[in-house]
Amino acid sequence: MSVDTVIAGGTLVTASGTREGALAIDDGEIVGVGDEAALPEGDEHIDATGDLVMPGIVDPHVHIGDHVSIDSYETATRAAALGGVTTVIDFAWQAYAGDESPWDEPAPLLDGVEEKRANEAEALIDFGLHGGILREDDDLFEEMGDVVEAGITSFKMYTAYDYGLSNGFMGRVFEHLADHGAVGLVHSEDDSVCEARVEDLRAAGRDEPEAYPESRPDYAEAMAAEDAVRLASEAGAKYYGIHTTARASAEVMDRFREDGSRVRAETCVHYTTLDDAVYAEQGNLPKIAPPIRAPDDVEAMFEYLRRGVLSVVSTDHVASKRADKTDRPWWEGPFGANGIQRSLPVFHDEAVSERGLSYPFLVRVMSANPAETFGMPRKGTLDPGTDADIVVFDPDATHTITADENASRADYSIYEGRGVTGRVRKTFVRGELVADDGAIVADPGHGEFLERSIPAWET
Repeated sequence: MSVDTVIAGGTLVTASGTREGALAIDDGEIVGVGDEAALPEGDEHIDATGDLVMPGIVDPHVHIGDHVSIDSYETATRAAALGGVTTVIDFAWQAYAGDESPWDEPAPLLDGVEEKRANEAEALIDFGLHGGILREDDDLFEEMGDVVEAGITSFKMYTAYDYGLSNGFMGRVFEHLADHGAVGLVHSEDDSVCEARVEDLRAAGRDEPEAYPESRPDYAEAMAAEDAVRLASEAGAKYYGIHTTARASAEVMDRFREDGSRVRAETCVHYTTLDDAVYAEQGNLPKIAPPIRAPDDVEAMFEYLRRGVLSVVSTDHVASKRADKTDRPWWEGPFGANGIQRSLPVFHDEAVSERGLSYPFLVRVMSANPAETFGMPRKGTLDPGTDADIVVFDPDATHTITADENASRADYSIYEGRGVTGRVRKTFVRGELVADDGAIVADPGHGEFLERSIPAWET
């Protein structure tokens, strides 16, 4: 008897530990873990000597191919595969009408789901969707059950911008989410505070990029987070705080978290590896909302990750062109920065190489926890019977990041010139090699849409 592939000679890393051993892969699944001598022979043998063999990275917060990101599913998932990312969760949007809306008229959320699912033909890796709620309309509650039935078991809300929701409507959303067992995600910034700060800074002639973080202060993030998580808690709904940036907002999550069964939160790679000095260095390129914060906030992200208050590290990947972000005041131009191709090596370099955190910690916050949090039991693990989503990673290889190697349509990197230790050698998605030593070796369409289950959050 033989299997499709055996990966041997490396160090297997899971959320609970490390061991020397081998993996057997057949028909897209992991079918054996242990000593190579005890496993079937493989039609293909991968020598991972000196490398780590880990579950593929699961990034639950990306923006692809819509009104906020110029990436197509092909370009974004190429970038993901090159970075060891094997699963992402993007957003299906509920169209709204407004001065800044890209849509001509409102449309149901299910229309947005259908539009995004059609990208399966371009994807190289697997993807799920969050439902994006952009307007206050009771029609949402009538279709929410159908959206959940379609495998979209989490819904995003905003408290800012022209599509931000009122607390009253958000509270109703959480009540319906609780009924369905679904997860509520919230972009939390108090819009009135941010708008007032922008007005004050503009009136003072503060057009330098270094002023941008002052326009969206940490307390505005914490204020909105406290309102949102309190509404979720009162409704008995699952709450997931996205892109936590600051000590002030992490403290809010900590106060409400209790046993962790209803309140969880993430931070992003850029909030753990960059501080607000980046605005003097790079201008508007790292204009992200909420902003990159002070050095103490970087330290806070690691403090709360160690404690488990923050349990996931994502990217909030958004692709833009340099020309659209530069040569203009900071209050103009798009938000967001691309990062999915660099997330694993950059976070590995900071968390493991520089701070001495463990490889199981890395797997927990970038693979196992996001998979468990969002109802993907076949992802984020090396257990037999699960999808053979695997990254072979050289922990000692060094390289310097340059946007010249971007697979994304974005033509810059906020990590430009950063030297990092750790490099992705191979990426497998359901047993198929999709990226090999910096080259894409699979065809678009290998990726599949994931219908996610209702997550059963445990302590």
